[in-house]
Amino acid sequence: MSAKKVVVVTGSSSGLGSEVARLLTSEGYEVVGVARRDVDASDIGAGYSHHQFDFADLDGIKGLTERIVAKHGWPYALINCAAVGADGVLPTMHASEIASTIAVNLTAPITLTKYLSRGMLDARAGRIVNITSVVASTGYRGLSVYASTKAGMEGFSRSLARDIGRRGVTVNCVAPGFMETAMTESLGEDALASIKRRSALGRLAETSSVAAMVSFLLGPAGADISGSIFTVDAGNTA
Repeated sequence: MSAKKVVVVTGSSSGLGSEVARLLTSEGYEVVGVARRDVDASDIGAGYSHHQFDFADLDGIKGLTERIVAKHGWPYALINCAAVGADGVLPTMHASEIASTIAVNLTAPITLTKYLSRGMLDARAGRIVNITSVVASTGYRGLSVYASTKAGMEGFSRSLARDIGRRGVTVNCVAPGFMETAMTESLGEDALASIKRRSALGRLAETSSVAAMVSFLLGPAGADISGSIFTVDAGNTA
């Protein structure tokens, strides 16, 4: 890669977001991570820089994008990975928990995309990858609100792909299955064991495999792919 392309990765402090940031940094991208927690850039790799921000602060997103562009320039790609996984049966969930899940998982990435896609439109080139989930289409007990936000992101992505595709910007989703991350710890060992048994490959999906799909969509081979959803779940939905 002759000139480093800037890629913004949200949720880069842990789990899948961290894995994506590490892979893209190793491939020569200039990765700008955004997460609630601070990150030691040396833990990710050379070419990584970090902005600490909580996406529950919807009013602060515009300022965040201004700081990113001022310091790094307009990004070539945006990976919307940050999410919260509220686990609970809807009738007993607190209204504030429902609102915060929708804000962080749906409203925030839409708003961030609104601002950062402007540079892509001017450049007539760019890639947007939204991390969703297989539960957007399959459902899962206790994850109704979370699943609704991921289904919303998939509908958003399909329509956005049509809105901005003529300007050379692709929009796709990567839908992971259950992975061994902090977000799935609350499911418990029995539930995870059941998921593994149902999987065609007899295991959970690997974060490295999901990150590799993101990388593929950012590269030359992904140029003609837009408005699509790619499932990486170790065959759980086969």
